[in-house]
Amino acid sequence: MAKRTTILLDEELYEKLVEESLRRHKTTKAISKVVNELLRKAIKDEAEIINLIFSQKIAKISAKDFEEFRRELSARLES
Repeated sequence: MAKRTTILLDEELYEKLVEESLRRHKTTKAISKVVNELLRKAIKDEAEIINLIFSQKIAKISAKDFEEFRRELSARLES
């Protein structure tokens, strides 16, 4: 069930929401729908990142080996 609320938006955020509403739904009357879609995606993405950070890792590497790899990679990218 949908709940009503009021939020105060910066002008530039409001304009982007209007543009996105027009792009996705061809109307400015779908701003609430766009906000819901964007919030759902942001929350899902954050949960996936947290899960990735704290999940069991497949590869094991020592801090020393990782630092050596990082330096080699950095040197390759700089050249």
